[in-house]
Amino acid sequence: MIESALLYVFCALAVASAAAMILVRHPMRVAVALITCMMSLAAIYALVGVHVIAIFQVLIYVGAVMVFMVYAIMLLDVRDYSFTRRFSWLLLPGAVAAVVFVAILAHGLWQALPNAASGGGSALFGVKRFSIEFLNDFWLHFELVSILLVAAVVAALAVLQVGRRKHG
Repeated sequence: MIESALLYVFCALAVASAAAMILVRHPMRVAVALITCMMSLAAIYALVGVHVIAIFQVLIYVGAVMVFMVYAIMLLDVRDYSFTRRFSWLLLPGAVAAVVFVAILAHGLWQALPNAASGGGSALFGVKRFSIEFLNDFWLHFELVSILLVAAVVAALAVLQVGRRKHG
């Protein structure tokens, strides 16, 4: 019972901090919201029982990547006065997109629940079933997407380096 309550609390905290990352404008506040989201995800992983991923989440993402990002933000010393406005002009389109996304998700769940009730509802949302299906059927897709993301990062770095070359 307490595990379920903690799971819902950390899920709500993760969603709230992810929303805060979109809503706030100052880079340091965005970094703090991202750290909060990563820590709540680590707590969710620990509650679900995948302790290794929870430890990696804290050590690698929060401990290394976020400390580096916070250090870079502090080193840059951003003094842009556009941060004085509390919210971005993208707040309204983002809120509309979030409502549409939640409506589509609710519709999909509403359609799936009668099918789950007739064929054993616990199998629909099982982590074990998802893991088995993912590792057996979709591992190649996952690896291809990771290669595509690495290629995108390399291309972005190449584009940045082209603009910085000195002529002469």
